[in-house]
Amino acid sequence: MVEAKIQTDTETIIRAQQVEKFYSQPSENRIQVIAPTDLSIVPGEIVALLGPSGSGKSTLLRMLSGLSTPSAGQVLWHGKPIGSVQINVSIVFQSFALFPWLTVLENVEAPLKARGMEPDERRERSMRILDTVGLDGFQAAYPKELSGGMRQRVGFARALVVEPEVLFMDEPFSALDVLTAENLRSELLELWEKKTIPTKSIFIVTHNIEEAVLLADRIIVLGRNPGHIRTDFKVTLLHPRDRKAAPFTGIVDYIYKVLTRPDVIPANEPTHQHPSRPRDQRQMKYETLPHARPGGIAGLLELLIDHQGRADIYRLADDLAFEIDDLFPIVEAAQLLDFLHVEEGDAAITPAGHEYAESEILRQKELFRKAAVEHVLLLRQITRALENKSDHTVPEEFFMDMLDEQFSEEETRRQMETAINWGRYAELFDFDAARRRFVLPEVEATADSIEEVKG
Repeated sequence: MVEAKIQTDTETIIRAQQVEKFYSQPSENRIQVIAPTDLSIVPGEIVALLGPSGSGKSTLLRMLSGLSTPSAGQVLWHGKPIGSVQINVSIVFQSFALFPWLTVLENVEAPLKARGMEPDERRERSMRILDTVGLDGFQAAYPKELSGGMRQRVGFARALVVEPEVLFMDEPFSALDVLTAENLRSELLELWEKKTIPTKSIFIVTHNIEEAVLLADRIIVLGRNPGHIRTDFKVTLLHPRDRKAAPFTGIVDYIYKVLTRPDVIPANEPTHQHPSRPRDQRQMKYETLPHARPGGIAGLLELLIDHQGRADIYRLADDLAFEIDDLFPIVEAAQLLDFLHVEEGDAAITPAGHEYAESEILRQKELFRKAAVEHVLLLRQITRALENKSDHTVPEEFFMDMLDEQFSEEETRRQMETAINWGRYAELFDFDAARRRFVLPEVEATADSIEEVKG
């Protein structure tokens, strides 16, 4: 079912050697987005890259495709530095990224025109690829006249018309409805298997685990903070693949275990994988707050109670018609607060989570307040600073500066927004948005909860 991959240097198209992405800060610290990572792309494979939001999937794709320069390490194209040679790759993006003022044919011809190809030759090649992807007869239409699926077909045609050796795809089906996405996946796979397209390798970034298992010959799963490879393995199932078959669901469950257990390698981890330098846990000062609301956490816990306290995360997401990236932050938040534990891909409610889910609103606030102060360093620091300051107010900027040493500017802002949302709900503090200051509310339970943790 799952088999470790074997590669040789002679067949490698793209090789990343200890590539990193980081951003320097005014201090000597830096924000690490991608940890030193080795990765290869070889002929004859569809490679799927999975990972939670913020793990650097698109950043890694951009470095491998030459759109972005690594902060350290190097990317090689057939053994030569990618910046020193002409590479032959194309990218299909999540957004259709078409020129609205050009016809379908003119959109597909655009990259050939940019390369200086003669009009007759580029028109002949463009018409041929339009026919290949099922757009024959639509060459004179404009993007606004097409459905989302048809527009993405134009995106595929434009990427394939240059006959790329490697086709990169960044969430190419996520903007489409379920049926259209399924149809396009099948068509892409058919083109690949019949060798209708000259592409030697496809590298697809996705958040959809089933999509990865349906398409890929090899799956890479990233962890985050910073992005690093957690597992990299071959999938040997024959096409077409049956979603309900035990080998298929076994791979899906394995990936869920990897994604939901960020600090533990599952027992059946493939023994051979690309090395990535382990991160130094001592550098991680603040927990990364999942961007979930208390109401969502309570709702998830109530669902788990309906499932006798335990449910497979993958099947729960499927039952709710959720994308896994929508459910993971809620699961991670509940896990951080010790309201549930993740075991073998299942979410299992804890006694604290059970009490929280079944309590009245005021009691829920008390339980959330206690859990937040006990398990979330940032909320504990804000609360203690307010308690110890004579006027019981603290500027937001003070904590933003500390977060900024660990997170990017955008993520720092999102971390603070989540902290404010959780702190207000728990009545740990109020927040004066006009003055950007935290204010201690007149709530005796706040002080009591701090004393409980200190004790």
